[in-house]
This record gives sequence, C-alpha cells and structure tokens, in this order.
Amino acid sequence: MSSTVFAPAQFRLSQRFRGVRSRTLAICKPLTPEDMMVQSCPEASPAKWHLAHTAWFFESFILRDFLPGYRLFNEDFPWLFNSYYRSFTEFPEKRLRASFSRPGLDDILRYRSYVDEGIERLLEVNPDPEALRRIELGANHEEQHQELLLTDILHAFYTNPLRPIYRPFDSNQDMRSASAEPLRFIHFNGGLVDVGFSGSGFCYDNELPRHRVWLEPYALADRLITNREYAEFIADGGYRKSELWLSAGWDAIEQNGWRSPLYWNAEGESWTLYTLRGETSLEEAADSPVSHISYFEADAFARWAGKRLPTEFEWEAAAETQPVSGNLLDAEFLTPAPTSAASNSGDQLRQLWGDCWEWTSSAYLGYPGFAPLEGSLGEYNGKFMSGQMVLRGGSCVTPQPHIRSSYRNFFQPETRWQFSGIRLADKVTPLTGGASK
Repeated sequence: MSSTVFAPAQFRLSQRFRGVRSRTLAICKPLTPEDMMVQSCPEASPAKWHLAHTAWFFESFILRDFLPGYRLFNEDFPWLFNSYYRSFTEFPEKRLRASFSRPGLDDILRYRSYVDEGIERLLEVNPDPEALRRIELGANHEEQHQELLLTDILHAFYTNPLRPIYRPFDSNQDMRSASAEPLRFIHFNGGLVDVGFSGSGFCYDNELPRHRVWLEPYALADRLITNREYAEFIADGGYRKSELWLSAGWDAIEQNGWRSPLYWNAEGESWTLYTLRGETSLEEAADSPVSHISYFEADAFARWAGKRLPTEFEWEAAAETQPVSGNLLDAEFLTPAPTSAASNSGDQLRQLWGDCWEWTSSAYLGYPGFAPLEGSLGEYNGKFMSGQMVLRGGSCVTPQPHIRSSYRNFFQPETRWQFSGIRLADKVTPLTGGASK
C-alpha cells in the first residue's frame, strides 16, 4: 500500500477510478468464461472484449502519454482492442470480436491489473492536469461500457435457448405494483432557455457549448409509457397501420418482422417478457415502462396516441433542476420499474432518471460552436453526428454518477437492444408567469 499523500482532487479521482474498475468486474462475476465470448448481435460485444477495451482506453490515451517509462502490456493489444479510433491504429472488424478466443480471460484480467497499477503510479507522481482530465474521461468511458455490458448480456442470454437468468430477484423484490395512474401532462411555458452543460464537473464534448434555444409552450407526460399501454397499441393494429409510421420505420418493421418490442414473446393470447431477472408475464410487468423499442416504434406510438415525442431541449429544460435519483444501476433493480400513486407529487415529472432512455425527436448534431477534443479522442462523439437520434435520462443500467440533465445519448433510429422507452409530449396554450412550468 502506497504511503503517498494525494491532493484532495487526486484522492477523489483515485477513489472514483478504483470504484469504477471494481464495478465492471462485479458486473461480470455471474458470467462463465463461455458467457463472456458471446456476441449475439451486430451492436453487441463480448464481455471479455469490454474488459479488455476499457483497459485499452487507459493504456492508449493516458499511460502511454503521461507515465514516464511505461511499457505496453502486449504489443498486439493497441490494435486488437481498439474500437473505432481510426486515427490511432487499424483494428479488426467489430463482427469478429467473438472469435477472439485468445488472449484468454486470465490474460485479460492480468492486463486490467497491469493498467490499474500504472494509473495508480501515475496518480502518485503529481500528474499533468491533462492526465487527470483523461483519467476522468476514462472512468466515464468505462461507465458507458458497464451499461453496454448489461445490455449485451441481456441479448446474449435471450438468444440462448435455455434463457439463463443473469440475477434472480431477491425475496423482497418483484415487478408488480399498484396500477399506474392515468397519464397526466405537465405544462411548461417554454421561452428562451439555456441548454448544454454548465458547471465545473465532467461533461462530454457533445454537451458543449452551452447556448440558448427558443421553446414554444409544451407539455410532457408525467411518467413513461407502460407495457400495458404499449400492448393496447399492438392490439389496435399499430404494427399494421402504415399511416402511423415514418417511411424508414415501415421499411424496418417489414424487413425485420417486428410485431412487438424486443424481448416480448407471444404465448397464445398473452405475452411474456424476458429481462435480466428472467422471464415474466406481461400481466406482472404491465405497469413497468415499455422498453427495448426503436425510435421508429416510439414515434409510431406517439402518433397513435395523438401526441408526439419531446425534443431533447424540451426534456433538458424540464429536467435541469431535478435531482438525479431513480431506478439507475445503483438501485440494482436491473429492469424498468413501475411507478405508483405514492410517487406522484402533484405537478412533478416522474421517471426522469433511470428505467429507460427516452427517445426524443431530435437528430444528434453538434451544438453551435461545437469543437471535438483534439487528436484521436476527437473521434469519441463528433464522428457519429449523422443518422442518429438523441435519447435522454439514463436507464436502469446507467450508473448514477454518469448521468445529468445535459447528457446526450445517441443511437440509430432502428436500435432496439438498448433500454429505450417513451415519454410523450404535446403542445399547450401558453401559461402566465414566465418561462417555467
């Protein structure tokens, strides 16, 4: 154990680094080595690859640049575990990651330990402020991969005919609650509002610069759409009514044969849902938020309901003053949870944080004056600003320290393997008294 006395900022960063690294290993603890080789869909990666890539990030962008005398753990790892940083080095096709039987899991775990020791040594030598910023970026990067790990595990287990259970419910947990209250809409006056990250903490480059946007008066549903409500859309022929769908969305449901959210299975006249907690009936999960739907499905449901999806700035303006608290990874529920009358506090939005990422109607684009990070790290977010839609709010597998009101997630509109759901929006008559709700 080192006797080095850290400055307060370095101490906090060291504690955060250790906590993030240990949580990744804890997420993998229920898995067998065979589980960790599975890559069950094009979006997913094997768990073993996630373990290696998150170590690769710290080695490639921090230790190589800032730790004097650092030697690579393995000369092949810089290209083998690169994800998409083309300016850094070439890399294997993503679809081939499941074929990486070597290096073995023990080698990957040794790699992680080696990198951890390097970061700890770096923190002991009064590192460059840029090194500290990159360590914080690396911790946030790994938190993203913790979420991806769990979404990938869910898909891998779902495609297994045995339908394994990642983690069963404890005796004091289940998905049932009192029936969700009827949907209510909370009104906001809109006006000229500031959006984007503000403050002195960490943010990604795509959350900057903070700037002003004009919002017309609007209303947001007080909670997420439930499985029960989405089942009504299905029963009413929602997947058969082309008039509800964007052209690309209609193409997607025809080409992919979508007739329900991902992980729903028809059992006679009823449905079952597959979760990280195992299989459950739609009846038991009826009042939990619907999840694992594409932007196209969310948009079609909104049209069917006579509403629309919110813009990302409407969502952010409504959420900016709300404390981050909800069914996030730290709650360890691992599946979207129902809300109940007890959680209704009048005119407050519920389920803002956690449960499901909320699709917005906003395309993922750079803010006015957006500038990506320099060098290869500039590929982190900016290169994806085409053909993607923004989601807000986090999910039941998002680490709580990772999320904030300005956080912008983004996926292609046909993506369904993420924990993604629906909050409806609507136009309203302007209220009096300013630009807040």
